Amino acid sequence: MRVCILHLWLISLLRSSFSEECSQELRLNVDFPGSDVLQIYSPDVLHCQGACSQHHSCQFFTFVRPDWTRDDRHFYCYLKHTESGAPSQETELDGVTSGYSLKNCKEKTDTCLTSVYQDVDFYGADYRTLFTADYKECQRACTSDPGCQFFSWLNDDFARPQYKFKCHLKFSWSVPKPPALKILSGVVSGFSQKLFQITTKQCESEIFTNTDFPGHDFEQIPAVSAEHCQFLCSVHPRCTYFSYTTSRYIIGDQKQKMLCFLKHSEDEKPMQRKEEVHSGMPSRFCEPSRDWVSVRYENTDFPGFDIRYVKLDDPDSCETLCTADPHCQFYTYLDTSFPVPSSRGQCYMKQVITMPVPRKVASLKGVVSGFTLRGCSDPKPDEPTKGMTPESPV
Repeated sequence: MRVCILHLWLISLLRSSFSEECSQELRLNVDFPGSDVLQIYSPDVLHCQGACSQHHSCQFFTFVRPDWTRDDRHFYCYLKHTESGAPSQETELDGVTSGYSLKNCKEKTDTCLTSVYQDVDFYGADYRTLFTADYKECQRACTSDPGCQFFSWLNDDFARPQYKFKCHLKFSWSVPKPPALKILSGVVSGFSQKLFQITTKQCESEIFTNTDFPGHDFEQIPAVSAEHCQFLCSVHPRCTYFSYTTSRYIIGDQKQKMLCFLKHSEDEKPMQRKEEVHSGMPSRFCEPSRDWVSVRYENTDFPGFDIRYVKLDDPDSCETLCTADPHCQFYTYLDTSFPVPSSRGQCYMKQVITMPVPRKVASLKGVVSGFTLRGCSDPKPDEPTKGMTPESPV
């Protein structure tokens, strides 16, 4: 019996030590089959690895390169997780590259995406177009526009001549936001106090209480307050105004509460009175208020996306721990009134991907795509690389 217990302890120790290792190795033509938690699109293996490193549970990944020939799953990035932290199996497979999350690496992960991709399109997410002489000017336009996260530019090889030299600026969410909210007794949720660095004076923007701006919705997002909704509207380049439904909004469907409705219309802004709906406009030319970050939201759960949980005495300690953890963006704490006594005191720290992730990546002749260089220490664009170039192992 003692031998069995010791054996189990050694297995547990080995699993724990593997999950805490830093491995930067990329495995060319090696697949980690199964154990998928999410599939996204990535233009190359380093982008896939970066997404894995930011995903709350991803420990390793497999990237399907553009030279894959078995089917049309090019640019697929499979994020993976096991209880042991290690792949359950490894197989040789041409056209894929596998690797590991860099969460546990002491060196700071470089989030600057300088690569530019020839004959690769980032589909969708357009919010603005213009004509530029070359892809470098398009990338400069993206870098100078705070709403732009990536771009696609149509060069002289593009099939339809009337669209040549067109630059498509594209948006993805780069600010941490809980993907879901749930009204739940006995919990307290909040944000890391290092979440947003305020560089200029914040705006004092009016929010119209018990007022709805009906119609013209283009996206619905969970938000903890009307001020949070206004911040999200200010971040999105298409948002011209918003409406927010509070937790007391009277409607049969709970999913319609605590929702931020982002809206776009440059021609009109209808208004009507509606209880527990608050509306407003974005702050475009000064810092939107971030007071909502310092508020704790009682009886509000941020479900899922847990990095880990620990037992703590109070929500103050939970927020302090989240703020000190470089990966934690927001948290949920189960207080002394939580209905399940054994779960009381649990602090769940949470994380979402904030690096730019295109909705879809595909090969397309005559298109050059890349990312904003905003925040890069040396913001110079790379020369375009062909989408068919396989990565070499590190």
